[in-house]
Amino acid sequence: MSNNAKSKDELYEELKLTLQLPIKGINFEPDTFKELIDEYPELQLLHLCMDPSKDSTVGYHVPAYYFTESGFQVYGGLNKRGEYHIEKEGGVYYIADKDSKLLRLHFMEPPKFYSKTTSDGTAMKTIAADQGNRAHNHKIITIAYSNECSLKDKGLDCLFCNINATKNRYGEQDGVKWKTPLQIGETVKAAYEEGYNHVTVTGGFIPERREVDYYLDVAESIREHLGRDDFNGTACIGAPRDLSIIEKYKEAGFSTIACNMEVWNKDYFNAICPGKAIECGGYEHWREALAYAVEVFGKGNVRSNFVAGLEPKDYLLDGIETLSAQGVVATASPWGPNLGSKLEGHQSPTFEWHWEVQNRITSILRKNGVTYEQLTNATAGNYLIHEIYRIEDGLINPYIEFSN
Repeated sequence: MSNNAKSKDELYEELKLTLQLPIKGINFEPDTFKELIDEYPELQLLHLCMDPSKDSTVGYHVPAYYFTESGFQVYGGLNKRGEYHIEKEGGVYYIADKDSKLLRLHFMEPPKFYSKTTSDGTAMKTIAADQGNRAHNHKIITIAYSNECSLKDKGLDCLFCNINATKNRYGEQDGVKWKTPLQIGETVKAAYEEGYNHVTVTGGFIPERREVDYYLDVAESIREHLGRDDFNGTACIGAPRDLSIIEKYKEAGFSTIACNMEVWNKDYFNAICPGKAIECGGYEHWREALAYAVEVFGKGNVRSNFVAGLEPKDYLLDGIETLSAQGVVATASPWGPNLGSKLEGHQSPTFEWHWEVQNRITSILRKNGVTYEQLTNATAGNYLIHEIYRIEDGLINPYIEFSN
């Protein structure tokens, strides 16, 4: 369907609701999306890394992504105590509260590579996920090479992370396993052939030497399958103890790099991310790694993401200001206390808190010269910040065609 052009105020009201949904929760029944998934089976969510749900969705029909009429991506997994729920009427899906329908949901057909397999018979949809927003030509894929984190063996998991719990709950059901460089190269080629133009490689924590060797092998495989050296890829890594290793990622063909600090304040960093602190040289070393990465990759080509809500907003915003002034694309994802994480059952800050933070982050990035192109090219998904950029720059397409 097509939607009429909306005013900036109307767009912001629509966007606000997409932020409220994961914070206040969405409830739906196992078969709510059955008809949709039956028609488009490749839309079924696969848990390639972390799971956003507050409750188990084993046995549920869950679409991997859905959108508002203006193309804003809706996030948030199942929360049986949620203030919102999904209603279906006449084949159309709506977000509703206890009083009324609030927002119609739209779905796009899954990418073609989701129905393909690699040369060893592995389903490509278990290798890479469409993590962008094709409605606005944000055509990226994310590859989580591993759906587990080795920090669990030392009891040093990040407190907010549920990657290992997600693997235990969904790994066998979804058929998600460790990815080989060959599988990744073949999948990236298939995705790029249908118009995707950016790949982020990420995953759970692995020892540094194994990490760099693996990433170099992955980059080589991608280059070979695409037949070119420039593949517009982001390597998401831990801060290497030997900073010169960062140069190897550049030489391998990655055009951007990410070292996600998660929290900015040193004491919070040590408490919430003990493995990142102990295994990667400590807090100050992470900051040195980001500064060094900017020297190697250039301003706007280094990303560090934070988890908004784990520390006071002034600490977080200080980190965004400090890093973005240095040329880092510093972003923050609203925290949800996910199922299986050590902070399961805790409470994220209010919608008002998160809305203020996301807008202030956007203002800081724009002030420090971070362009929309740099933001999209350095990030591994479609964040609320992207949407604010689009609204402010008049990039919302009022006539997007959706399938559902």
